[in-house]
Amino acid sequence: MLNVNIICVGSLKEKFFADAVNEYKKRLSRYCKFSIVELNEEKTMDQQTQAQIDKTLSKEGERILSKINKSDFVIAMCIEGKMLSSEDLSQKLSDISMSSGTVDFIIGGSWGLSEDVKSRADFKLSVSKMTFPHQLFRVMLCEQIYRAFSISANAKYHK
Repeated sequence: MLNVNIICVGSLKEKFFADAVNEYKKRLSRYCKFSIVELNEEKTMDQQTQAQIDKTLSKEGERILSKINKSDFVIAMCIEGKMLSSEDLSQKLSDISMSSGTVDFIIGGSWGLSEDVKSRADFKLSVSKMTFPHQLFRVMLCEQIYRAFSISANAKYHK
C-alpha cells in the first residue's frame, strides 16, 4: 500500500476546512496510508524585502526537507509545475507506487517553495495559474488524490 503524505507549511484554522480534509483522510484510508505533516510558518511582516523573503523560504525549506526520506517520490506543488488531468494524476500515482513506497506532496508557505525544495522534487505539479488560499488548496489536493485513487479503482466517484 502506497504511503501518501502532504507536507505543508501552516495549519488549518477553519473548522470547515479541517472537516473536509478529515473526510478525505477517511475515504483515502481504503486506498493508501495517508498523512498530513504540518510545519510551522515563519513569522513575517507585511512589508518584506527580497532578502527577508529568501530567508523565510530557506527556513521553511529546511523544515520541509527534514521530513522527506531519500527514497520518497516528491511532488512539489508550484505554479511553474506541469498541469495534469485527474486521469493523468491517477496514472502518475500508479507509476509511483511501482517504484517507491512513499509519495510526498509539498505545499509551501505564503511565499511558495525554496529552490532547494523544488530541486529535490521528482515532479513539479501545478493545478492552475490562479492563486488559492493554502487552506482551501489543501482540501482541493486531498480531493484530487482521492479522485486519482478512485479512478485507478474504477470507483463511481469520478465521472
